[in-house]
Amino acid sequence: MFRVGLTGGIGSGKSAVADLLRGHGADIVDADAIAHALTAPGGAAIEPIRARFGAEVIDARGALDRARMRALAFSDERVRRDLEAILHPLIRAQAQREVETSTAPYVVLAIPLLVESGDWRERVDRVLVVDVPVQVQVARVARNRNLAEDEVRAIVARQAPRAARLAAADDVLCNDGTPVDLAARAARLHAAYVAAAQARGIIAC
Repeated sequence: MFRVGLTGGIGSGKSAVADLLRGHGADIVDADAIAHALTAPGGAAIEPIRARFGAEVIDARGALDRARMRALAFSDERVRRDLEAILHPLIRAQAQREVETSTAPYVVLAIPLLVESGDWRERVDRVLVVDVPVQVQVARVARNRNLAEDEVRAIVARQAPRAARLAAADDVLCNDGTPVDLAARAARLHAAYVAAAQARGIIAC
């Protein structure tokens, strides 16, 4: 199965690109959606998280208290690393299961922390980075999430630098125009990925 790793900074438009590629027939494996399922009531990550961080990070429904966990992880690098050590193997295993059951021309793995987490690069055939200037990221996120600009910049600073994402990219989709521009650029990438999958004999011509 031909695999495309989709990533980009917060506010870059990763979800919009994933939706466009899905509309063309790709399957989307969403690491964030998997993480939410793992940390929902009864999710496979709940008991390991409770054992490591205590019951105070589990809410009354039995789900991860994401706001509390986020605050802890932002204030203590060890907390973030320990949380990732629990979640990342579970996310990778579920993503692999979803890839293996796909019958689409190719699969897009939407992985916000593809660059930061390191080993995803070896698991995909192409890395697609959705790119916008940092000032555009900040303005979009501040507007869409009703956050102060300094809060958004703190989130951006926790992610891989823009230059690091671009250095890791095989393909870059610049989301600096209109929705029509974005759709046209996504369509061109879709055609290229189908052609690449066909060239490997993965799907019927």
